[in-house]
Parts: sequence; C-alpha cells; structure tokens
Amino acid sequence: MLTILEPEGLYPDNSVEEPVLAGGARVVRGAAVAALDELPDALCEQADALMTLRMAVPAAQLARFPKLRVVVRMGVGYDRVDRAECARRGITVCNIPDYGTEEVADHAISLALGLRRGLFLHHETQRANPPAAWGVINTPLIRRLSVQRFAVLGLGRIGTAVALRAKAFGFDVVFFDPFLPNGVDRALGVRRAPSLAALMAQADVLSIHAPLTRKTRGLVGAAELALLPKGAVVVNTARGPIMDLDALEAGLRSGHIAGAGLDVVPVEPPVEPVPSLMRAYRAREDWLQGRLVITPHSAFHTPEAWDDIRLKGIETVRDVLVLGLQTNVIAPESD
Repeated sequence: MLTILEPEGLYPDNSVEEPVLAGGARVVRGAAVAALDELPDALCEQADALMTLRMAVPAAQLARFPKLRVVVRMGVGYDRVDRAECARRGITVCNIPDYGTEEVADHAISLALGLRRGLFLHHETQRANPPAAWGVINTPLIRRLSVQRFAVLGLGRIGTAVALRAKAFGFDVVFFDPFLPNGVDRALGVRRAPSLAALMAQADVLSIHAPLTRKTRGLVGAAELALLPKGAVVVNTARGPIMDLDALEAGLRSGHIAGAGLDVVPVEPPVEPVPSLMRAYRAREDWLQGRLVITPHSAFHTPEAWDDIRLKGIETVRDVLVLGLQTNVIAPESD
C-alpha cells in the first residue's frame, strides 16, 4: 500500500481523500507544527508522497524519506521546496497552480481600490483622536481609475484574473511577462510592455504576480521603484522577497510612492529584527496613515478555497503517484 504523508495534520479525517484514492493509497497525518524535523523517523520512512501546505522541504530533510517519490506543495508557490535536491533524488515536485486564483485576484484588486479610493485613509483618520474634519482629504493617493495605468508584473493565472478585474474597473491595463507568447495581449484586450523598465515607467498601480525564483528574487528594487510615476501605488500578493522592502519604505517616505498594499513580506511570519517599514506601520506613525496596508499572507483564503486545496492536493498526488500522470508537475529547469 502506497503511503501519502500529510505532515501538518490539517484535517481531522480522510473523508475527502479516501474516495479519490479508491484504495490505491492511504493517507497518514503527522502532527508537525513548524518543520519536518518534528516528525518521527518511523513516519518519514513510510512516505511515498508528501503533501505540504506551510512546511518547507529542505535538502537536509529529504534523506529521512527513503521511499519518497512525490512532493506536492498545496498551493501555487513552490519556493520552499528544494527542487534541485528533489531532482537529484528522482522525486517529482508538483504544485496546485489554480488554487486561490479568485481569492488572490480579488485581494489584490481590493488593496488597489482601497488605496486609490482613500478607503483606508479616511477610515484611519475618522477614528483618530480627535477625528479628522468631516470632508475630503487632498492626497495623491486618490485618483479616478480610468486615468490610471494598472501594471501587472507576471501574467499567469492570478495575474490574468487581476488584469481582467482591473480592466472591468476601467483601468488602462498593461503587463510584462517575458515567458508568454505573442498574442496574449490581444486575446485579453490589454497592452504588453516590452520590458520591466517600460512597465514600471507607466505603472500608476503596480501589482506583482510573479513566482519566487532565482531570477525574480529582488526583481523589484530601488532602481525599479524609482521608475514608477510619482504618486504610484504598489501591491504585492505574490512573494515578499520579490520586492526590496527597504526600497519601498524609501519611496513611501519620499512621497514618490503614494501607497502600498502588502499581503507578503520577505520573512513570514516576521521575526526580529522586524523591517523598519513594518515597525513604522505597527506603531501607526503619522507619515504612513492610510498609505500602507498589510495583511498576513491571507489573500488565498476563503472556506471554499480551503476545501479546494484539500481536494486538488489529493487529486494531484493520486494522478502522479498512483496513475503515473504528469498533473501539475514542475520541471526542475523551469526557474
């Protein structure tokens, strides 16, 4: 009997998994909280497949899984799986690329609209002590949507969903993604920027939707943010290390960047020393009032999405481990 190990004990039973597997494999659940090294060796030695949501899969731990053939990351990003070591050991790595597409797209648009319509700004100032005057606030944050260019960095499934939502709200939508073939722009009715620099230079709103790879780590730094038009808004619901947080802080402090919405930060959860931008945010410093919104990597979540990831995760394991298919397989060289 093939054994699928779910190390985090995410679900109380196997009521969803058993009908999908139809006797072709069994699911066992661990009780690890933070890392795979919390699991007993005896449990690791049974695993033919590993399903992880929050757990990293580092090279140092893979030796404890002598039978392992498949690792499924229950989500879109797979940067915490050591794919090079998996490839060396003949272990197939998969993700769930269509998980949370609607939720993350909605979250990104909500952050952009909340900033650009001054919702967060007015909310914070009206509950201040004393509250702000009952009226509008003149700020570079607030602009008519139809006069702005909404720039999407990375036009995968989520980026596409964001582009279509932004288009529906009246933004002029432009994207940069060097991996997409010609014609995608015409199919979606959006514009294509020829380079990252060209995208940044016209981004009244920048929304980041690239995966975290060797090439995208630090992709949006001080030089790139300096190319943004004055008064731009930046949204990141992808991965924290793609953008330099210190450079973002500098842009916000100088006023070159009007506001930012972050669902991700470079280290999650934040640990000491907490980045200075997050310290200022948590201290509610006046200069950031209504200009920065941070959510705790929660863009993916709804009860419906939580059900999706459970079902899609076990279907992917079944397809690859039991049926020998290539469902959601990530090629080692795809970075």
